[in-house]
Amino acid sequence: MIENLFSVKGKVALITGGAKGLGAMMTQALVEAGAKVYISSRSVSACAAFAEEMSKIGECIALPMDLASVENCKKLAAQLGEREEKLDILINNSGVSWGATLEDFPEKGWDKVMNINVKSVFFLTQSLLPMLKLAGTAETPSRVINISSIAAKNNDSLSAYSYGPSKAAVTQLTRLLAKDLVKDNILVNAIAPGFFPSNMTSHYDQKAIIAKTPMGRIGKPTDIAGLIIYLCSSGSNFMTGNYIPIDGGALLM
Repeated sequence: MIENLFSVKGKVALITGGAKGLGAMMTQALVEAGAKVYISSRSVSACAAFAEEMSKIGECIALPMDLASVENCKKLAAQLGEREEKLDILINNSGVSWGATLEDFPEKGWDKVMNINVKSVFFLTQSLLPMLKLAGTAETPSRVINISSIAAKNNDSLSAYSYGPSKAAVTQLTRLLAKDLVKDNILVNAIAPGFFPSNMTSHYDQKAIIAKTPMGRIGKPTDIAGLIIYLCSSGSNFMTGNYIPIDGGALLM
């Protein structure tokens, strides 16, 4: 029994933003662990290239889509539905940020971040509910994992004024969905990463970040891999509605 506790072999997963950064790390973890992983991304070329790379070690299929609109969330769900009957794991990872001074922060920097980071999480989950419900049982619930951030709780804006509020919204949405969907054998949890290497964090001063992290380093692919495998496997069957920081202790500062 213990040897199968953290198995995801044979499960079907969809990871949005699964071709780059944190999403790519989670994609590789699940592919290597034997899951069949669909990845979506705004960039058609990046999505296809990473799916091809991952296909050398397991099953990975590209379904590129810009999830900024409800229509496209429904399109992605329909495309997946043409290929699969059930969905065991949905990882809502697609995210953007916008940096500007408080005085100059534009409306488009608010709307773009909220559309991708919050609205797409809700409407893609809504669109995929039939497939998630079909997959979930009391013994093996299906999973929705939303990628929040420590920015949902810390008080340093980093001049990204819409990003923290968007991730706080994701955290609360996770709790609401968890309570409503537990009856359908769907578990909903949120991961709150600290700093991991990605395009979104590449412009920050890494030394300054490390100085504010008690563990004295940024995140590594194996760090997120361990948590995502746990949350997608039977080992986490008694968890739902949780906000789980993975930040090297940054929220302690």
